[in-house]
Amino acid sequence: MKNRPVDFNLMLFTMLLVAIGLVMVFSASSVIAMFRMNDSYYFLKRQFLWAAIGFFAMVYMMNFDYHRLEKYKRHLFVISVVLLVLVFVPGVGINIKGASRWIGYGNLSVQPSEIAKIAMIVYLSSNISSKQDRIKSFFRGVLPNLIIIGVFFILIALEPNMSTAGIIAIVGLIIIYIGGAKLFDILGLISLGGLLGVVMVLMEPYRINRVLAFLDPWKDMQGKGYQVVQSLYALGSGGIFGVGLGRSRQKLFYIPEPQNDFIFSILGEELGFIGALFVIVLFLLFVIRGLRIAAKAPDLFGCLLAIGITSLIGVQFLLNLAVVTASMPPTGVPLPFISYGGSSLIFTMALVGVLLNISRYTSDAKT
Repeated sequence: MKNRPVDFNLMLFTMLLVAIGLVMVFSASSVIAMFRMNDSYYFLKRQFLWAAIGFFAMVYMMNFDYHRLEKYKRHLFVISVVLLVLVFVPGVGINIKGASRWIGYGNLSVQPSEIAKIAMIVYLSSNISSKQDRIKSFFRGVLPNLIIIGVFFILIALEPNMSTAGIIAIVGLIIIYIGGAKLFDILGLISLGGLLGVVMVLMEPYRINRVLAFLDPWKDMQGKGYQVVQSLYALGSGGIFGVGLGRSRQKLFYIPEPQNDFIFSILGEELGFIGALFVIVLFLLFVIRGLRIAAKAPDLFGCLLAIGITSLIGVQFLLNLAVVTASMPPTGVPLPFISYGGSSLIFTMALVGVLLNISRYTSDAKT
């Protein structure tokens, strides 16, 4: 099939979100950066560099025929598993606050779980599309794909990084369901997953504390509920139009690491309900375009790949929004395109490039 122009709207939404992210990272981090690094532009310069790398990754993948990814599914699986194991190797893995989620040296580090997300989406999409006749059978179709999800889930959960492990499971189930699995099987797996989630929460005191903070953050405002309360203060202070860009009070050492997972709170405080709504609408439009590309993909592999990428970004957005608005227990989920972080931004933009490449093969990429 002849290549068509990429989905311009999807690219526009992506670049707008990245641009908003750069502005908000600088606004949220400038005070902390000056205090810690004696350079108010420290986080901005790094995020800008990662955005530039991410842009080139997006452009490269935009011109990389997505069908060729099927050839590398096993390579991606093996590489991601090896990297996930390396986070536990002393001298290679980087332990921060009791969590081993990075590998690297000095200021150069990467989060293998971001690569694992890509590997899982590609592997499941290829596996299901090539064996579509088996997906209706739980043992012949669903179970082999669950094993792949389970490998990633266990390795990431051991870091520990339950939020990313949960995202892997959710996106994996979405791909399996769209691939043709029976609804009964999916509902059974969701129920089993919910039970497993409860057990894992009860196994760790800090997870119990997070749930308690969610149920009543005001009961321990200076302890377990501190982050949630400060996030709500920020969002509430923003009102309709916000206090003004750069004028957040909660970023002044009230919200820990405001440029990371709780950056949406700072955005809501500075830009108000209007600014927050604009970002939410951008994400919704992004998801709609992604689903449209999936629906018009020329083959099942392209459809499932587009579904997986769109679901990954959409689920992360919804979970981050739920955390900062106290709609679910606090968990470390970055806001795609906007939160500070190199691995997340680069690999997310690379996935958008894959989505844009799929759009070149749809029947009406210009619409």
